[in-house]
Formats: sequence, structure tokens, C-alpha cells
Amino acid sequence: MTLSQRSFDDMGVHLSQVTFCVLDLETTGGSPADCGITEIGALRFRGGEPDGTFQTLVNPGAPIPPFITVMTGITQAMVIEAPPVEEALPAFLEFLGDAVIVGHNVRFDISFLNAAAERLGYGRLPNRSSDTYTLARRLCRNEIRNLKLQTLAAHFRSPITPTHRAFDDAAATAHVFWALLERAGTIGVTHLDDLFALKTARGAPNYQKIGLTDSLPRRPGVYLFKDRTGTVIYVGKAKNLRSRVRSYFYGDERRTIHTMLRELETVDHHVCANELEAEVTEIRLIAAHIPRHNRRSKPARSQHWVKLTQEAFPRLSLARVQKEDGGTYVGPFRSRKAAELVMTAIWDAVPIRRCRGAAGKRRARCAYDQLGVSVCPCAGDVDPDEYAAIVGRVRRGLDQDPALLLDPLVKRVVAHARAQRYEEAGWVRDRHHALARAIDRRRSWRVLQQAGMLWAETASGDGALIERGRLVAAWGGGEQPPLLTPPNLDSPAPQTPPNVAAAEEAHLVWRWLENHQARIIDSSAPFSLPVHPIPTLERLDAA
Repeated sequence: MTLSQRSFDDMGVHLSQVTFCVLDLETTGGSPADCGITEIGALRFRGGEPDGTFQTLVNPGAPIPPFITVMTGITQAMVIEAPPVEEALPAFLEFLGDAVIVGHNVRFDISFLNAAAERLGYGRLPNRSSDTYTLARRLCRNEIRNLKLQTLAAHFRSPITPTHRAFDDAAATAHVFWALLERAGTIGVTHLDDLFALKTARGAPNYQKIGLTDSLPRRPGVYLFKDRTGTVIYVGKAKNLRSRVRSYFYGDERRTIHTMLRELETVDHHVCANELEAEVTEIRLIAAHIPRHNRRSKPARSQHWVKLTQEAFPRLSLARVQKEDGGTYVGPFRSRKAAELVMTAIWDAVPIRRCRGAAGKRRARCAYDQLGVSVCPCAGDVDPDEYAAIVGRVRRGLDQDPALLLDPLVKRVVAHARAQRYEEAGWVRDRHHALARAIDRRRSWRVLQQAGMLWAETASGDGALIERGRLVAAWGGGEQPPLLTPPNLDSPAPQTPPNVAAAEEAHLVWRWLENHQARIIDSSAPFSLPVHPIPTLERLDAA
């Protein structure tokens, strides 16, 4: 018999459709390591209606302590002919199935079941559980003197009084559980994930705002938090809008979350067809509203490119704008620091000149040339053909074969590591990663530009219509793609993104195509992937 794990997607099911198994155990002591089960009692409910009962004494295979007999009334004579746990447990597991386990201090009961199941080769129970003790502490702690089962049963007028016998205690627990669920429903607990999250729900005044989530659907999309003036203060995406937004009220103690919830007045949302549309919509809305509580994906305050100039002896420089000047641009980057890291990586890989002076205007070589880190024409003694080969290597590394630029960096990392110069090895490693990431984004942008209009679908049926790296339309599994008029793609495709926002959206599209192994159904131009892969430090080190 194999115990299977419930899918996390099942957590979004409505409570009226959940199968619960309310159970109680009697044991010979408090530790499953050296004590045994003497009785199992359980009631199963499906859709809120009784669906079966289970009750059996169990021979623990050891003497029952006198104080246990006094407390439960179970004597040694009563269990002599009872089935051992080796017989009782398989029958109970079959009765339990994949139901959600409910109990009072349920961890105690589950610990004994897990110990027996592991000893018999079944493994730990994969079932999720809900504890009436924890629920009562959250929902009615101020109304009663303690949270014992007897007290709760009396408070909720259970027709069955707990007697320290398994089945009676399970029946009383079931009555308490349904009463607690009724209360939980008044604060928006309607689904299984709500029930599991309730135990950590904060009791601060902000929790009362959880009612703002009642109308949110359980579908992928984007949510917008607004303050009392209607200003958007936060934008986020979710695979399940209702579950994600409600999670903010469930015990997140970060000060930023507390501040955001205090300012929150309304929650808006946009349902999206699939994950890609949600991601793209999120960054577009962040760019449009610039919410003060969003730290990531905000529009860049400035943008920078690394530029390979178009002159007799080209060099690398930083540019704030792209111009039609024949230069080769890499980027854009969100910060000057990020651009400088990539430029330094290329300098480390190829001895392209670093000084800015005109060729042949100096009497002596520049410092970079004297140190041997660059071939500089400033003294006028560099062969143009020799220098053209260096520049060609940079262009081929960026556009065709990344190993031309990345392999030298790997050799530097290895050399520094062998010399135990680990700090310098770390600096070069970071430059390698930055350059590899920049080349990857540059190549993916060019592939998407050359493909023109792209129709792609995943194995699950999620699809997207992509126009030169920009999402035009999306649909979910089982839906039909929309009918659109083909756009005019006569204008030449830009070789580099015009801004950070376009670059990030194209990167999201490319990552979706890769991670979901999307099939290209059709494209207005050939969709051709680069021939040479981008080498990684790990692969080259292993080689």
C-alpha cells in the first residue's frame, strides 16, 4: 500500500466539497516511541454529511498502565482479543483515504499513527490536518475558561459528552468542528486553504480588512491595492488571486506589509488567461502607476547601454541613449553600475583599448597598454588589421559565439582560485554572470524580433500571441486563440530594446517559452535559435 501526497491545488476546494475524517485515539501513554494505541474512533464526512464511522479496540502488545485504565476505562481484558495495530491500521488507512484529518490536539494522534505507519512500511501519512484546539484559540478564546475538549463541547452544546473513549471523543470533536467552521465562515473562511491559514491569521485591526478579498476569484491574474484616495500603492500577480491576497493577512510580520495593510482601502483585480499574461500585466501596471510599496520591477530611473563605437579603432563606452551611429549596443541596463560590470567583463576577456584619446596622438603608450591589459592605438604603432581582429572577436562573442568572451573569464576564475585569491575570483565570477546574462537577453531579443508575429502554446494548452517580443494576446487551456488582424511588420526590427520596459517584457516572454517548453505553432518569419549555447562556469569547470 502506498500513501500518496495530496496536490497543493486541492487546497483551493470549497469546504462544502472537502472530505473530513474526525478522529481520536486512546493510547497507553504520551510517547509514540514506547507506547501503543489501545483504541481508534473516527467519523468521516463528505460534503458536510456523515459518510461512515470507524471504531475498534487495539491490542497494544504491552500492559495498559493502571492510570490509563482509570482515565479511559479500557482494561487489559478488553484488548486481549482485539486486533493488533498491524491489522487495525491498514483497515483504518483505507477508511481514512485522502480525507483531511480533524482532531483536538491532533498532532498527538497523528504522531502515533505516523509511528505505526512507518514501522509497518507505509510511511508517514500525507493527509493535511486541522486542529479544533487551534481553531478555538483563534475564534473563541475570550469566551471560555479553557480550550479543553470537554469545555468546548459544553460551550457548543454537543449532544455527546467526551468520555476519554475514542469514538465518543471523536463525535464530540466533530460537533465542535462544525460549530467552529460556522464561525469561521463569518470572516470569509470558505475554502480549504482559508482554513489552514486561519491558525496564523493576525488579530490586529488590519485583519478585519480581509473582507475586501471576498469577491476575488480563484484564477490567475493581477491585484492592485489602493489607499483611501484611490492611489495604487501595490501591484502583484498571482496564480490564485483570492488565496494570494488573503495570505497577506495570515501572520506576515514584516513591517512593510503591516504598513501597506494599514493604508489599504480597496482591492482591484484583473483576471488573466495564463501565467505569462499575469506577469506581463504586472510589470505594465507597475510602470503605469509606480506604486510606492513595489520595490521590484519599478520603471528604471535611468538606463544605460554598453556601446562599441564605430570609429577607426573602436572602443567600449557607456551611453544613456541609443543613436543611429553604426555602433553596437548592449543593454539596456537599469543602472550605470550594472552596465559598468558588463563593460569590465568584456575588458577582462578581450584586450580592446580602454583609453579615449585619438589614435597616434600620444608619444608613449597609455597606462593600460603598458600594463598589457589592452592593445591601444594611442601611440600610433598598432596594426589596424590586428586591432580589427580584436574588435571582430567582441562582435562575434556578442552576436554568435559567447564562448569567445566567456571562456577567458572562466580561465581567470580558475587561475585566481588555484592561487587562493578567492576574492578576486569572486569579482571575475560576478562579471562572468553579468556578461552571460546580458548576452542571453540580447540574443533572445533578436530571435523574437526576427520571428515577427509568433504563436506559441504549452502542453497544457496555454497560449500566447507575441509581436516582436511584446505580448499581444493570451489564452488559457482549452480556449481558442483570438482572431487578430496581422500587424504591419514592414519596419526594420530593432537590434536592441529601446528601453528597460521593452527589454524586461521580452525577457518574460522568452523565459515563458523556455520554462514551459512552448511549441511554436506559427510565426510570420523563421524562428531560429542561436547555434552556440551560452557556456556556464559549472560546465566549463567540470570539463
